[in-house]
Order: sequence, then structure tokens, then C-alpha cells
Amino acid sequence: MSDFYGNQPPDVRPGIDARRLWAGGVATAVVAALLAVVGLLIARGIFEVEVLAPKGEGVWGNASTTTYALVAAAVALLATGLMHLLSVATPAPSQFFGWIMVLVTLIAVVLPLTLTVAPSAKIATAVINLVIGLVIAAVVNSMAASARTLHRRRSQQSAAAPPPTRQQWTRQDPPTRYYDQ
Repeated sequence: MSDFYGNQPPDVRPGIDARRLWAGGVATAVVAALLAVVGLLIARGIFEVEVLAPKGEGVWGNASTTTYALVAAAVALLATGLMHLLSVATPAPSQFFGWIMVLVTLIAVVLPLTLTVAPSAKIATAVINLVIGLVIAAVVNSMAASARTLHRRRSQQSAAAPPPTRQQWTRQDPPTRYYDQ
């Protein structure tokens, strides 16, 4: 449908299968939430770093663990919405999405480094945020690429003609000659 350089014929426009995109977005949200929980469990359980909870709260921590996981899931859904918007409104959605996600992830990495907490907690939070941001960006970008579609534009001539009926699709003319074999 497109040439070597990705140029589309004038009667074709790119589109997106919203159902597939959002199904993938929900799956990405689950992955992001679980990734946040795993990151906190590793930081607290293996490295004994107090991330988002005082040491007395244990490996699971407190309600902030659930909040962190829910925020990670919400970010994945927001990223899916952003990709959907960019896919229908911009000429190079993956490029814009990539830059936006890099900058948002950079903010999420730098922000904990500015807090007045133990350096180990700063670094652990920054690393968890980096991993979550990179995974969300990569998965949403990949899933959007598989949800892209091409739609033919209606020409003036085909818009005036009625769509073919089922009979026209399945009708076969009888053979004009019969051969004995």
C-alpha cells in the first residue's frame, strides 16, 4: 500500500483500531501497576530501602504501595490516551509520543532526587520510576504500531454509487458452454 519511503497513495489515510489500542492500554496499566509493586518489594525486601513507607511498615509497606501501583496504572492509561490522540491528530505519532514519554519519565526520575529523604530512597524511587516509564513508553508505542490501520478515502464517484449488495458479491453467471468430458 505504501512505497519504500512510507508515502501513502492519495486515497489512503492512516487510522487506529481504538478497541485494540485501549485493550492493550488496560493490559499495560496492569503491567505498570505490578511493576511498581515488584520494584517496591525489591527495594524494601532485598535492599532494605525505605521507599514510600517507614521501615516499621514491613516489606509490603503501607497504603502508599497501593497508591503507587494505582498511579503507575493511571499513567499507563494516560499514555494510551495520549497515543490515541497523537495517532489521529499528528503526522508522526510515534515520534511525538517518544519525546513526550522521555521527558515525562525524566521528570519522574529527577523529582525524587530533589526530596529530603535518605539518598538510598531517592535512588530507589528514581530507578523504579525510570523502569516504569520506559516500560510504559515501549509497550504503548509497540501496541499502537500493531493497532494502526489504513483506510481508503471515499472518492466522489464511489460515494455516489450504492454499496454492493450481498447478491452482487455471491452471484455467479452460468457458464455459456458446457463441455462433455
